[in-house]
Amino acid sequence: MIRAVLADDEVLARQKLRQLLKDVDDVEIVGECATAAETIELVRLTDPQLLFLDIRMTDMNGFDVLECLSTDAERSLPHVIFVTANDRYAVRAFEIHAIDYLLKPFTVERLQSAVQRVREQLASSEPERSGSRKKQEEERYTTRMVFKSRGRILFLSVDDIRWIEAQENYVRICTGKDSHLLRETIGSLESRLDPNSFLRVHRSAIVNLHHVKEVKNESDGDATVVLKSGEQVAMSRSYRSKIQKLLKLQ
Repeated sequence: MIRAVLADDEVLARQKLRQLLKDVDDVEIVGECATAAETIELVRLTDPQLLFLDIRMTDMNGFDVLECLSTDAERSLPHVIFVTANDRYAVRAFEIHAIDYLLKPFTVERLQSAVQRVREQLASSEPERSGSRKKQEEERYTTRMVFKSRGRILFLSVDDIRWIEAQENYVRICTGKDSHLLRETIGSLESRLDPNSFLRVHRSAIVNLHHVKEVKNESDGDATVVLKSGEQVAMSRSYRSKIQKLLKLQ
């Protein structure tokens, strides 16, 4: 998967881009931001491979963002696709080796063409693999979630998640002190979490196995997952054998 950040000060523009990227299977959006300062912080924290970057932002322009990011000698810059309604900066964009320059409005075909260039760049610059299957497996799964909650950008380690509850087209992420409502399906989120740590125990619930204390069998054949915090999560019988195997229960 290509980890990507969306940076645009227009909410509708980010929504449009996110919608178009749904048709691009190998791009994972790890965060969104509306200002240059947020973009710099988000890129440094999430280390994306691809940055969709607006040029004209409220506090700085996109070129200033890249200049700030380039001062970090320990990190390489992500591949950049500029997304803008102004064509006057195209020459400068390609002078700093941007992958592409998308003029709004653009089609999904034009977007896919730009992403294909990123794939080609990643393939040509990819270092020799050590052959470590464990490392490759770890890189497949999300270790940190980035989202907006109550007007703030939060960076949540998945280790802090105790359990997840589905609520129609949303999921509620439950941590020690807080819970956060995200617009995402539980199936989509499950696919991004390491199955050795997170287990679906019900069609509407996922638990973090590191926070599980015990599983109590109920008289009706179902079970209840008891977390170390004392919280209880219902488990349906169809998922029972999986957790017994992972927790080595008798």
